[in-house]
Amino acid sequence: MANEVGIEKAPEATGAVFSGRHDRRKVTDWVYEEIRQAIIELRLKPGEPLREATMAEQLGVSKTPVREALARLEQEGLVETTSFKGAVVSGYSSEDLQEIYELRELLEGAATRAAATSASEETLMRLAALVAQSRELHAKDDLAGLAELLGAFDLLIYEQVSNERIRALIENLKAHLARIGRLTEEIPGRVKASVQEHAVIVDAIAARDADGAERAMRAHIRSVLSDQLEAAEARSETGGESA
Repeated sequence: MANEVGIEKAPEATGAVFSGRHDRRKVTDWVYEEIRQAIIELRLKPGEPLREATMAEQLGVSKTPVREALARLEQEGLVETTSFKGAVVSGYSSEDLQEIYELRELLEGAATRAAATSASEETLMRLAALVAQSRELHAKDDLAGLAELLGAFDLLIYEQVSNERIRALIENLKAHLARIGRLTEEIPGRVKASVQEHAVIVDAIAARDADGAERAMRAHIRSVLSDQLEAAEARSETGGESA
């Protein structure tokens, strides 16, 4: 039976990678969430070794919950085990990206169609506000703030889906989409293009043009994939890690 904890540790106690904060949660679940979030937010980067003893010390726990967390994360595709390095943060090959974006195109196309068909006026206003704020932050070259807004845009689109099976598929992909989104921010010109493409999507949703909104979303996702594949190819040519 997992131990229960009811204390909150200061971030300094666990190092910069993990927050060190938890409140009366099972240790195993907390460790899993800490490592998972560090991977998604690229505090633990693709290819980085995940040493049980080191992470256990940073988190102030035994190696057992770390080992269990890594096993769960491996099932989700966020961690992989290699014969040379042991557990490492997984990356994305070109084939991985193509498969994920193919599924993303289908799911987000459906979500955008749903938004154009049934989104409330409040939702339309929130989408328009996100686009306006994104343009402002881009003008200020605030990439960190932009990343949050672009992520919020995607989440708001996902919320428009009423089909529970589609929602479940989106939920399963969210961690990968969030991490790939952060990797995408590093590609020159990509964020600016995303801001412009989001504006086209919102215009079509506001016009209640379901076909046009879905086309715009699919075009946006293909554009992001194209940039990702180019970046992955450039990294492979220079001997860098996969995305």
